[in-house]
Amino acid sequence: IQPSVQEALTEGRPVVALESTIITHGMAYPQNLSMAREVEEIVTTNGAVPATVGILRGRVHVGLTDEELEFLASSKNVVKVSRRDLPFVLSQGLSGGTTVSGTMIVAHKAGIPVFVTGGIGGVHRGGENTLDVSADLTELGRTPVAVVSAGVKSILDIGRTLEYLETQGVCVAAFGESREFPAFFSCQSGFQAPYHIRDEEEAAELIDSALRLGLSSGVLIAVPCPQDRAASGQVIEEAIQQALSEARSKGITGKELTPFMLQKLNELTGGKSLDSNLALIQNNARVGSCIAVALSKLQKARRKGNLPRREDTTPPQPVVIGGINVDFIAKAQNPVILGGGQTNAGRVKRTFGGVGRNLADCLSRLGQTPLFLSAVGKDEHSESILRYCHHMDMSAILQLEGKSTATYCAVITSAGELSIGLGDMDIHHQITERYVSQFKENLCQAPLICIDGNVPLSTIQYVCQLAREHQLAVCYEPTDENKASKPFLSDSWKALTYISPNLQELRAINRTLGNPLPAGIEYSE
Repeated sequence: IQPSVQEALTEGRPVVALESTIITHGMAYPQNLSMAREVEEIVTTNGAVPATVGILRGRVHVGLTDEELEFLASSKNVVKVSRRDLPFVLSQGLSGGTTVSGTMIVAHKAGIPVFVTGGIGGVHRGGENTLDVSADLTELGRTPVAVVSAGVKSILDIGRTLEYLETQGVCVAAFGESREFPAFFSCQSGFQAPYHIRDEEEAAELIDSALRLGLSSGVLIAVPCPQDRAASGQVIEEAIQQALSEARSKGITGKELTPFMLQKLNELTGGKSLDSNLALIQNNARVGSCIAVALSKLQKARRKGNLPRREDTTPPQPVVIGGINVDFIAKAQNPVILGGGQTNAGRVKRTFGGVGRNLADCLSRLGQTPLFLSAVGKDEHSESILRYCHHMDMSAILQLEGKSTATYCAVITSAGELSIGLGDMDIHHQITERYVSQFKENLCQAPLICIDGNVPLSTIQYVCQLAREHQLAVCYEPTDENKASKPFLSDSWKALTYISPNLQELRAINRTLGNPLPAGIEYSE
């Protein structure tokens, strides 16, 4: 990930993903290069950070330098890279331009929710016989990224494409004044989009809603080509029929068909289709950037608690109560760690952890989207954490002025054994009974409550009392040997349904309860 893109992602600033097949296979050099530069400039001008995705010598790049753009634009033997092509292209060290499908995969893995393209692929004309259906459509059905495009390319079967998107569960919305689904070069296709959004704010609300639901499917926002640059639908259709006839006579099919058709249309329309193509790409970049900016503002406002929580019509959420940490893991390179103030060679990496956060993360990835109750400071770490946890419901997290987000530093040996751990966990004391009790209704309806040992004793006792009164399922994660016994200092533990101690934690619990240690495990590791 290019540093400027990574910095924007870490700080929660808007980023727009851009594909590179349009550079490698959509236009000739040097027009493709000037187009790519211009689109990136439009994204920047409208307040977002451009992240053109490409494959260079077997490595995925998110954000390209000007030299890398030039390389892809001028190279002859580059691959058109969709989902199916990624493993082979990477394993062989090849270079390529990513399609809509390939770019969506990379954007999602990088944490970029908005992606701008010209037009997506679809069901080819005659696809009911050939089964020639673009992987873009199935990708939209399984990857949660919002794609901003001028509909589908008009060389395709638009009606069947919309039917296929419906089957894949993709939310499709026309953008602007009309519900008419655009046909790439032309504003009219003769088909209506299922939904209609008027502006960037409505688009951002739609994308945010989809992400918060955790549907694992994408959103397609169809933006019409500017009217003054759009090509005549009849002229384009006549050219398409002629180009299709020529493609059939030459036996051109599969991934070669779309580049052939676009080139032929440019010839047959005297450059009018290419002019429209450039106009719609530029317009999509402007609209997509404004949507990304609006989405970023919306998500930041929600994280800071400036938005009212909407009436929840979804099934009751699990609730997770526990810690969020920024973890710094230092692993020594040599078998022996030298003391006396010497610097030891090694690797240091930052990760985001905390037992509660880890539990909420796993439940979110399983499609449960729990309500997460925790506390962070308003410091350099909190925005990074909230951005990293964009797939989770972080709307109830406390962000506290003058407090430090919890940090943990572990020094481990080259063999992976913990040498020393240091933690600044004071903020976990702010996960108070008073704070948690604000969500009593959520707790009483929750199918499962998870709570970790970082939480203050009084909060644990409150949750256990509530669980007893309302017959709630509570899972307790002891966290470490010193915190494991908190529920066992009173009869709170009798309200627990599940507990997950390691042997050291179980020993501590056993001691607290005054039970003798069973024979045979006194010296077990």
